Amino acid sequence: MHYTLHQLQVFLIITQTKSITKAAEELHLTQPAVSIQLKNLQNQFDVPLTEVIGRQIFITDFGKEIAISAQNIIDQVNAINYKTLAFKGQLSGRLKISVVSTGKYVIPYFLTDFLKKHDGIELIMDVTNKAKVIESLVQNEVDFSLVSILPEHLMIDRIPLMRNKLYLVGNINQAFNQQEYDISTLEELPIIYREQGSGTRQTMEQFINAHGLLIKKKMELSTNEAVKQAVIAGLGFSIMPIIGIKNELKNKVLQIIPVKGFPIESEWNLIWLKSKNHSPAASAYLEFLKSNKEHIIKEKFSWFGDFN
Repeated sequence: MHYTLHQLQVFLIITQTKSITKAAEELHLTQPAVSIQLKNLQNQFDVPLTEVIGRQIFITDFGKEIAISAQNIIDQVNAINYKTLAFKGQLSGRLKISVVSTGKYVIPYFLTDFLKKHDGIELIMDVTNKAKVIESLVQNEVDFSLVSILPEHLMIDRIPLMRNKLYLVGNINQAFNQQEYDISTLEELPIIYREQGSGTRQTMEQFINAHGLLIKKKMELSTNEAVKQAVIAGLGFSIMPIIGIKNELKNKVLQIIPVKGFPIESEWNLIWLKSKNHSPAASAYLEFLKSNKEHIIKEKFSWFGDFN
């Protein structure tokens, strides 16, 4: 047999995405290039790796076994690369972080200088909703997770990073002239929600329930960006983290509506399982955060003070 590491890597992504198109996107290859690699790998075996039914690709039982072996081979190759760097005195390895969707506006600033300093470290970051972030932590698939609401059912350790502030926002087509509106104003507005499992949704609902408000739920959308665009288009109002709407406020396509009780404040935390045995890369990152987080906040997030 003469299969290559590249063929195994391509096949592994196909098994994960269940799609030639999605695999091509993830690998930054053309669809024909992915199909050729799959065909070349298949030619090494007499037993089918995949089946195509209609337009859907399915992985055979044999293909699933090969995928497991492929993952082991790739892990071993990565381990060799990391050991080579370590032998040269360079910190190396993988750093895996799951991040709630609005956290994508926060975590890059706490990673940039660390990764520049240690270019032998490979970052794997998954940006998704809070429910999936916590699941990845429970399954021990990641080193750390970034959340704004701490999970109550897990034994975790954490590093508080910075404040998270949420405001009631709308587009600029409607004037709000009072200095501060009563909280009951929320009952008069069509409110756009994030999907179930979102940390922003949970914070928003806790606030609404605590004040006994009867809200007109206009719609439910799956991402912070989708909510933002819907608000800009005038489809409704929403409660959104300031971290994700800085440019829209600056460009005057969104406005903060002054309401008593706002902003709603929480805190961004980097969390990990209390029983977690950290890799050298993960341990080094924790030390970096402890030494540098205040400087990063001051340098990158001083504009937070412009909003009360």
